[in-house]
Amino acid sequence: MWTSENLDYEGAIYRPPSEARSIILQATVGCAHNRCTFCASYKDKRFRIKDRTTLEADLKKAARLYRGVKRLFVADGDALIMPMGEWRWLLPAIRKYLPWVERVGTYATGIAVRKKSADDLRWLHDNGLNIVYLGVESGDPETLATIRKDSTAEQLMEAGQKLKAAEISVSITVLLGIAPPGRSPAHARETGRLLTAMDPDYVGALSVIVCEGTELARRVYGGEHSVSNPQELLRELRQMLAHTHLSAGLFMANHASNYLPLKVEMPAGKARALELIDAAIEGKTPLRPESYRAL
Repeated sequence: MWTSENLDYEGAIYRPPSEARSIILQATVGCAHNRCTFCASYKDKRFRIKDRTTLEADLKKAARLYRGVKRLFVADGDALIMPMGEWRWLLPAIRKYLPWVERVGTYATGIAVRKKSADDLRWLHDNGLNIVYLGVESGDPETLATIRKDSTAEQLMEAGQKLKAAEISVSITVLLGIAPPGRSPAHARETGRLLTAMDPDYVGALSVIVCEGTELARRVYGGEHSVSNPQELLRELRQMLAHTHLSAGLFMANHASNYLPLKVEMPAGKARALELIDAAIEGKTPLRPESYRAL
């Protein structure tokens, strides 16, 4: 496991599972939106962009500490929101101090992508930004409004398509169990349709975790939102996957929060994955024990 204890970090740092062995460079602090009802990750932070002096010092440290590490992740929650002037300084600086880095990734919100022009995104790609992790959560308009996302389904679709047009790899996160009461079928169906329209390179389906201090937790305790049981989550996952038609890529439900770990190569592995979900729903396949979820 790579550690970055000597770099300048403020608060807890979050990164995608696929960036576990990456250099983590915290270019922004917090999340510019920071209003999603389920997210507690950045509640203790006020969004700001770090100064270039701090970032340059971190890059110099990383050059000494992580020589040969080929991936770098730009944190925090939606670092793509940084103005292009910051990116036009940062990506060449990464190339200058860490010439061996082959892939740079970052988190993004829908609005962060929309604020970038097609030319901006093409420049980012051409200068080393290889992958963007976009939190979509749902394709259902009512669910998106309820969880206070910064974008509509149409806007998220546009964001994904803009990234793809710029040849930036797209990794989408969606949430099982996030729909308001009675909306699970629509959430699953419309999320599959949105994923189909976006045609991302990767999809990660996670089961929502109710975190203390969030608006979602308040709604659960107040009886406004119910926590899905394993069978309900599996049925939602099945319907979502059934309505997702990707030209290629991976559909993954192998996060620690999921009861049935799946890694589906699309489209060839989809039929077999649906069979596995059906077997789990029927009780023929064991689910991940709660203790293994370690949440």
